[in-house]
Amino acid sequence: MAKFFNEMTADTSVTADSTREHYREFHHWLAKQSPERLQRKRAEADLSFRRVGITFAVYGDDAGTERLIPFDIIPRIIPAKEWALLETGLVQRVKALNMFIHDVYHEQNIIKAGIIPPEQIYKNAQYRPEMQGVSVASDIYAHIAGVDIVRAGQGEFYVLEDNLRVPSGVSYMLEDRKMMMRLFPELFAKNKIAPVDHYPDMLLDNLRSVAPMGIDNPTIVVMTPGMYNSAYFEHAFLAQQMGVELVEGKDLFVDDNAVYMRTTRGPKRVDVIYRRVDDDFLDPLAFRPDSSLGVPGLLSVYRAGRVTLANAIGTGVADDKSIYPYVTDMIKFYLSEQPILNNVPTYQCRKPDDLAYTLAHLPELVVKEVHGAGGYGMLVGPASSKQQIEDFRLRLLAKPEGYIAQPTLALSSCPTFVDSGIAPRHIDLRPFVLSGKTISMAPGGLTRVALEEGSLVVNSSQGGGTKDTWVLEN
Repeated sequence: MAKFFNEMTADTSVTADSTREHYREFHHWLAKQSPERLQRKRAEADLSFRRVGITFAVYGDDAGTERLIPFDIIPRIIPAKEWALLETGLVQRVKALNMFIHDVYHEQNIIKAGIIPPEQIYKNAQYRPEMQGVSVASDIYAHIAGVDIVRAGQGEFYVLEDNLRVPSGVSYMLEDRKMMMRLFPELFAKNKIAPVDHYPDMLLDNLRSVAPMGIDNPTIVVMTPGMYNSAYFEHAFLAQQMGVELVEGKDLFVDDNAVYMRTTRGPKRVDVIYRRVDDDFLDPLAFRPDSSLGVPGLLSVYRAGRVTLANAIGTGVADDKSIYPYVTDMIKFYLSEQPILNNVPTYQCRKPDDLAYTLAHLPELVVKEVHGAGGYGMLVGPASSKQQIEDFRLRLLAKPEGYIAQPTLALSSCPTFVDSGIAPRHIDLRPFVLSGKTISMAPGGLTRVALEEGSLVVNSSQGGGTKDTWVLEN
């Protein structure tokens, strides 16, 4: 049986002696709470979230399209020293990723150096040749990055994946904190917890800093695909928190090489678009002609440098799972530094030797689609039946270049309040990294938790929940 690193205790017995130092104050409080009180507080949180409308759309779910993301009332706590290491490593990683995307669309030095095979770029579904040679504000492509971090082994941190297109989840980070402060104000009096409520201000400052040249007081909007998108709550939430307009493609138009927003007072020029719409749907004249979500002519304005899109078109070329194995090489190539945060060892099934190993060890591995997301299109070998493994083997043989494989990590666990009481459940962490004139982060991120016993899949679309993430200030 795999031994999992427990975030709260140094061994399997939850006693005062085994509790890790940064959890001791919380453990002392938790020991005094009755199961009845915890149950009441959990029900209170669920009711409040439902009233506010904090839901997640699950596509293809027969039970209904809207689902409440379960919220766990036991926080994930990170000591200041650990957070400092994570923050330094994440800044390093996102800096290198931005340099890589710029290089891909300009000099392509990393390809010329033989570090990444050219077909990995040019045949990548997220590569946008329309961006070749295009200059973007401050050379920033991934203005908002959500980097998934896991802890495994003896407690080492690993980057599981980089989300650079339209990363979501930050609204749940903010709402989880507000909920914990409302339910348990006494905990925030006893623990020095770094605040996260300034994130919308950080995001707004970041977006202002990358406005087109010569624009001192930019008009910023959040562009959403609409209310049926799975993350629509977040789009509306962030627009409201930043004090900017929430728009759909139909609210914008292009005229005289500029983007305008329709208002009751007439057209108003837009300078920065925080877009939560995928590349393919942004401009029907340049990408999918059947898209009703985009703005005709938007790409031409963007290429002329007269509007900033966050994140940039073509950013997805760096968060594809087939590019992930090269990120540590990017750090060495662009920054001449050793990576602070490690990747998970990865087998690229397009390589014959890696494919052979993967096929021989399917029951032990996690196999993922290179363009997959949300926990879909993947095989978790140890949790799969023989038939599921054999079915996946056929998919893998039919299109090996579409998959990568990784060892099944023993993800760290954190005490979680479930129906049977307090029990360990596996977690990950998605910190949000903002790149503009500087690179900044709110301390913490979104901790996702796999609520099913033994499950390693934390995605909301697969039944996962969330926890408040506390970074201690000392």
